[in-house]
Amino acid sequence: MKNTSISNNIKPIKRGKIRLAAGKLYYTLSRYILWYSGKFKFVRSKQPKALEYEYFSHKTPLLRELKEVDMKYQHNKIVNLKIAVKNIDGIILKPGETFSYWRIIGKPAARKGYVPGMVLYCGNYSMETGGGLCQLSNLIYWMTLHTPLTVVERYRHSFDVFPDSRRTQPFGSGATCVYPYRDLMIRNDTEEIFQLKVKVGQTYLEGCWLCNNEPIYKYEIIEKNHQFKSEYWGGFSRHNELYRRRYNMEGRFIDEEYITENHALMMYSPFLEAYGDDIGH
Repeated sequence: MKNTSISNNIKPIKRGKIRLAAGKLYYTLSRYILWYSGKFKFVRSKQPKALEYEYFSHKTPLLRELKEVDMKYQHNKIVNLKIAVKNIDGIILKPGETFSYWRIIGKPAARKGYVPGMVLYCGNYSMETGGGLCQLSNLIYWMTLHTPLTVVERYRHSFDVFPDSRRTQPFGSGATCVYPYRDLMIRNDTEEIFQLKVKVGQTYLEGCWLCNNEPIYKYEIIEKNHQFKSEYWGGFSRHNELYRRRYNMEGRFIDEEYITENHALMMYSPFLEAYGDDIGH
């Protein structure tokens, strides 16, 4: 059951290096056990030939100017995206199967050609090998919300690092990823076959979910109860709820369902003029 109160009090939590290392080891081992436990039937096939019908498509700009961030790392992000996309493009998601973002991509290591890119960590950004792949998980999650596929696992961003600028999607509509334990997992609970197509274009990261049968529904994602809060410890936080509206192909409203709620610590004042953009959208 969803929490009907959106005004949760949140504050920064400081953890020591030993605590962080131990937690990372624990969650990494737990993830590997989950992958090989047999609990999920993971996707096994991909094909270059596209399925006939498009369910939903979307694209996001590859380059954005962000305050105090060297554009070199944005270009490195493109290198990383091209490597990851090769593993994902053409994946076939059959009925009963589950798509795991990190299980398919694997560890983004330098030996595979990955280079340093920007990653968000504890309210700031740093440069790590394989950085920038959240743009791909954001894209896949957003597209999935516009299909009848089931999101089994998704993690929200805990910090709102950059102010809005030309935002076209609701706040909190992305999916952060950290190999291997902050994963994006999507299950096909329908009787149709779906295919994920993604590519790195000239200026956009482009993707679509295809289907073997013609779509019978279309979806709209909306936010409710969006608010900024001044917290007692001196900072600001941001909150909202996301809902999905379903329509038939003639545009007749069918129903509305709750998706998730987002709570993030803000790393800027909400009253300052926007100077950047959300890196994932």
